[in-house]
Amino acid sequence: MKRFVIVVDMQRDFVAADGALPVPGGQELVAPMQRWLGTLPPDDVAGVLFTADTHVPEIYARSAEATEFPPHCERGTAGWALVVDPAVIDPNIPTYVLEKGVFDMWAEPGLRLRPFASSGSGDRDAFFAQLGADGVKDVTVIGVAADYCVRWAVEGLIARGFRVAVPVDLTRGIARQIDAVAGDEWTGAAVAIIKSSP
Repeated sequence: MKRFVIVVDMQRDFVAADGALPVPGGQELVAPMQRWLGTLPPDDVAGVLFTADTHVPEIYARSAEATEFPPHCERGTAGWALVVDPAVIDPNIPTYVLEKGVFDMWAEPGLRLRPFASSGSGDRDAFFAQLGADGVKDVTVIGVAADYCVRWAVEGLIARGFRVAVPVDLTRGIARQIDAVAGDEWTGAAVAIIKSSP
């Protein structure tokens, strides 16, 4: 049965050393992640979703997040751009993007994801419900930050009945790495911390 892949917030502001909110070691993920994505086999992967933290300055300034973090990932800026290229993925694997206004990809109601290669969009919750109905039970999650956006992506997947694998070498955290997050938060949950392989 096929699996699904989620690439969390691999954007310049989080990854580049001079980004607005860089995750330590994030820049070191780019090359191995590009290679890994380029080797995903279409017979095994139902799709790849890229999440993109997306802010508008006047809205962000009034948000709770602004009290803790500086402005970052403002729509249309260089810091908002992805640093991994979806074009490296086999064209037979569908690719999608989900723009979100908060760190947790599940927190905002009514978010829609859109395909990279075509027009249109679909409801996030309906999309993941359909994945499960189609027999996709396994999701691999990579990206930044292990103790923020990756953590919440994984927790939302667990809540929706998916089994999750997180390659330890394709994610980075701020205060905690993914193995520590798993030990602290997911004991007994359907989460595996693994080494990357296609």
